[in-house]
Amino acid sequence: MSGRIEARYRLQHDAFLLDVDLDLPMVGITGLFGVSGAGKTSLLRCMAGLERAASARLVIDGETVDDDDKSMAIHRRRISVVFQEPRLFTNLDVRGNVLFGTKRLDTEGPGDIDEVIELLGLAPLLGRPAGSLSGGEAQRVAIARALVCRPRLVLMDEPLSSLDQARRDDVLPFLENLHAALRVPLVYVSHQPEEILRLADTLVVLENGRVAASGGLSGVLTGSARPKLPAAMTAAVLDGVASERDAGYGLTSVTTPAGPFWVAADHEPGVALRLIVRADDVSVSLALAEGSSIQNALPATIAAIEADDGAAALLLLDCGGERLLARVTRRAVAELGLCQGKAVYAQVKTVAVRKAATVSVPFPT
Repeated sequence: MSGRIEARYRLQHDAFLLDVDLDLPMVGITGLFGVSGAGKTSLLRCMAGLERAASARLVIDGETVDDDDKSMAIHRRRISVVFQEPRLFTNLDVRGNVLFGTKRLDTEGPGDIDEVIELLGLAPLLGRPAGSLSGGEAQRVAIARALVCRPRLVLMDEPLSSLDQARRDDVLPFLENLHAALRVPLVYVSHQPEEILRLADTLVVLENGRVAASGGLSGVLTGSARPKLPAAMTAAVLDGVASERDAGYGLTSVTTPAGPFWVAADHEPGVALRLIVRADDVSVSLALAEGSSIQNALPATIAAIEADDGAAALLLLDCGGERLLARVTRRAVAELGLCQGKAVYAQVKTVAVRKAATVSVPFPT
């Protein structure tokens, strides 16, 4: 299957069965999401060649890496893995650790090392001993090491899980830079909703070793066949471009397929941004509100109304062909006469829109 990643594995571990059949793109970041024990790490280990499944098939851009009869040697796969722990060589400095992954390359040579170092903010650290680094710094070095060896696929197994929230917040912006710059496909395992929403282009949801949903991030999150996800992932993700700046108030208007959004961030026009709009932050009205502090009001049509937990209902809103989600009370649905096909306005407070990513210029690999 040229231009795609075909991954099919069947692996038995005692009472647990991993049984997946995936067709993934050769571009962007695929987020692999699920609770602990869903099979995320088992799948990555199979793809990396670290575990042999009873039934296996891995095809990357038309080349067969795994099948039921044979398995390509790990060093020939050109698959880089970033684990939960950095696993750096403490006898080497940062530069030595980054370059270590290039030792077995063919005559083609390493990737753009300087660009990777810049994207991950490692230039000030290059002469530092690996043992002197903080957890976040060490993980950035591990990521750089995985990228400079010209992989055709990168696998990241919860690379931020060993970090506290402050260190995780430090590293995520660097991963967002990579998201825009990388042209090598990346499979990113996480059980943290924020990481998936900020980084992923494609989303695979695993439940009990099987694929519960797979597809483009927005389609999985806001489609009518959504899998059961945590409340923090009941959200729409919109990629847009800054179109207007109000520096006096620290605001930026972002043009998205759903319509324009004012966000509480100061960016120059032309900067590409990812916005996260959570269902809990969206309300609806039957008419444009006057004298309201809410800065974002988008014309929408109710595509569906779903029962939610307790007193709540979930509205699926069509905004110019894009979907937003709104969590409202069932009483509001009744009092406003909300129903499928009804025209409404989706209202979102400016301070509630999360600006998730600044997109950089791609670099060649």
